[in-house]
Amino acid sequence: MGPNLHTNVYVGVARLELFVPDARSLKEKRSQTRSLADRIRSRHKVLVIEIEHQDLHQRAAYAICAVSTDPVDLESRLQRVERTVDRNWTGHVLDWNVEIVQM
Repeated sequence: MGPNLHTNVYVGVARLELFVPDARSLKEKRSQTRSLADRIRSRHKVLVIEIEHQDLHQRAAYAICAVSTDPVDLESRLQRVERTVDRNWTGHVLDWNVEIVQM
């Protein structure tokens, strides 16, 4: 059998937690957060999933996931996502935490 020719694969996950001060209902929260999530998806080609606080109208938490064979590219992509959040989110960012794992 020949040498191991497997390419390393890296998975990056960012946890984003938002405060939505103007939302008075779940419908208002989803209206505001959906536009941000859609913008992130379309600009950065990442997976965006609401993971927590679905029943609270002023908080939202998302997992933002990307896959690459280059960990530097992955880190850079998630940094661009963070800049998009900073530029487009008018509420408060409560948490931004990134983890990159080699598979």
